[in-house]
Amino acid sequence: MARAGGAYSRVIAWLKILLPLAALALLSTLFLLSDSRDTLENVPFADALNQGDVATPGVSAPYYSGMTDDGELLTMTARRARPLAGGDIETDMLEARVHLSDGSTLTLNAQMAQVSDSDNALTLGGGVTIQSSQGYVLQTDAMITRTDRVEGETEGHVTGTGPLGTLDAGRMKIVPANENGAVQMHFTDGVKLVYQPPEKDDTP
Repeated sequence: MARAGGAYSRVIAWLKILLPLAALALLSTLFLLSDSRDTLENVPFADALNQGDVATPGVSAPYYSGMTDDGELLTMTARRARPLAGGDIETDMLEARVHLSDGSTLTLNAQMAQVSDSDNALTLGGGVTIQSSQGYVLQTDAMITRTDRVEGETEGHVTGTGPLGTLDAGRMKIVPANENGAVQMHFTDGVKLVYQPPEKDDTP
């Protein structure tokens, strides 16, 4: 009886450990097998995430190409993308490039970014570089742009160079294209411009 009682006690002790672990395993399985396509289907990089392994917390080198509401071509690449709760997507080392109807391009590079499905917002952070084929190269800490149209605003200080020289401003806005298809940059909150005349060509 003592041996039988000891065996029974050991079984009960093991069940107390194994049953909670089994419950956790079932919950994990339900989570991994849950279908997140409905919340991600309209978000950039959603196709890459949906084609990946559901057990993998993201995909490497995703690529997205689409059109804005105004017909501008938007392409985005990243080092890695992963889904967040609520249908948003978080990326590392994002590059977003807009090919404008006037032939110019606008490129944004950010250490990290979050793509929101609910309001078509693209939140860039960790240091952002803005480059325009018109000659602007600007840096800021963070900015918010959109994926449905060419529009954005820095969340603070912006510095860099432009066609006329060096720029320093408290804030910058990127406004949608005008009737000529050109996107405009508006600098506000204390703008400082140091003019640098173009170098003369001394070639005879």
